[in-house]
Amino acid sequence: MPGYRVTSMAFSERVSRLKSSLIREILAAAQRPQVMSFAGGLPAEVMLPKVDWTDMPLSIGQYGMSEGEPALREALAAEARRLGLQCEASQVLVVSGSQQTLDLAAKLYIDKGTEVFLEAPTYLAALQIFQLFGADCITVPLEADGPDLVQLRTRLAQHRPAFIYLIPTFQNPSAVRYSEAKRDAVAALLDEFGVTLIEDEPYRELTFDGGSATPIVSRLKTASWIYTGTVSKTLMPGLRVGYLIASPDLFPHLLKLKQSADLHTNRVGQWQALQWIGNERYRQHRSELREFYRGRRDAFQAALQTHFADLADWNEPQGGLFFWLRLKQPLDTRTLLNDALANDVAFMPGEPFFPEPDKHHGYLRLNFSHIEPARLDEGLKRLAAVVRQAQIDKAA
Repeated sequence: MPGYRVTSMAFSERVSRLKSSLIREILAAAQRPQVMSFAGGLPAEVMLPKVDWTDMPLSIGQYGMSEGEPALREALAAEARRLGLQCEASQVLVVSGSQQTLDLAAKLYIDKGTEVFLEAPTYLAALQIFQLFGADCITVPLEADGPDLVQLRTRLAQHRPAFIYLIPTFQNPSAVRYSEAKRDAVAALLDEFGVTLIEDEPYRELTFDGGSATPIVSRLKTASWIYTGTVSKTLMPGLRVGYLIASPDLFPHLLKLKQSADLHTNRVGQWQALQWIGNERYRQHRSELREFYRGRRDAFQAALQTHFADLADWNEPQGGLFFWLRLKQPLDTRTLLNDALANDVAFMPGEPFFPEPDKHHGYLRLNFSHIEPARLDEGLKRLAAVVRQAQIDKAA
């Protein structure tokens, strides 16, 4: 190209740690209409609410406050207090999806070599950003009702992490919901060792058995904390509206980081979220969502019993959007992707949900919320056939 000169790259050192998002790559590959996808945590499009923009004031198109729309912050604080989290609107920061909370927290805490604690497995996009900033990710194994407390205490005694990142309610990917006892014990340990908690709860409202529990951050007495949520799973992911609520010692720093990142979250999405949050229409919509997803969960459970009972073990999730399968004959599930896509089915391998993926083979995360029931059985049948053939090939 005339006038174009190739120069040597002078990127930052952290770019060498930058990894692409496997889930985004799989979603891109699964765009063909014939592909039956169990990969992403996508809401069911038929359950996206019908929205009305006719009353939106023109002033919403202007620049806004970095903290977020005042009325929305008040509404979010009121919702949090209903969960048992005592907070004020002054502690609420509206962010561009709860993913931005993780970005701001990483910028606040992580230098190369900074130790952070995570569940094993954990949310892969959290791993992606923490590792980008150079974190040394130390894991605590998950049990059926929360983290292994013996190992958590042992690791806390051996390390001094900048923070611990937890997803206590319908954890992604495992769907584990912490018990009340585990929540109390975790809070006590974090107070004892003075460790900051980042509590991520995108799936709290998607409960199928009516069970609930107050956030862990509400049980802390002295430790600093960040609590984050989103409207992506209950309204529209395309709004890109999430929120964080932080202890007063952390909030000013997070606000400055937000200002430097993008000035403020989009006001159009904030305005739409405000039309729902806290009112009866929103409560009714969430109730309908829970009923709808419970039905899809039940259908998925039945199809899994038909096609995967001899291949894998799993627990039926009591909320959230995922089944977490463990193969009875483990293999690297990443090696199944090409064959699965060739058979017009997509899924999420389990290895990327661990900081050391090559040490954790044999897991699959399957989303049950998005695929249409009419295609469900055929999709799981094809995926099971891919797994069976891979195990035959491995044994040969």
